[in-house]
Amino acid sequence: MNHRKPLSVVRLPAVLALAVLALPMLAATATAAEIEIVQKDKAFSQPTAKIKVGDTISFRNGDPFFHNVFSLSDVKTFDLGSYAQGLSKKVVFDKPGTVEVECAIHPQMKLTVEVVK
Repeated sequence: MNHRKPLSVVRLPAVLALAVLALPMLAATATAAEIEIVQKDKAFSQPTAKIKVGDTISFRNGDPFFHNVFSLSDVKTFDLGSYAQGLSKKVVFDKPGTVEVECAIHPQMKLTVEVVK
């Protein structure tokens, strides 16, 4: 008498375990948002932004000259480099906290991003 289980029954627990492990990752990416902040007239289009962990900010240069968006904040450090009018560069914010964003070319440009869980 053969007491072996069909292969599909043996694999089912492994498939279910993988699905359970992947669910939080899928939920996080499904709820992530992208907002756009424009650099225009040597200013950010808004002085503050409140976003969730995993969200993306697209920084679009709306001025006829270069900008260089960066942050030295512990929560998120980045330097997008200089880029021309019409171009956008994106940053994903992956930790909660406050991020101070500036322009290396125009020091009066400041943006505070509050990243919440």
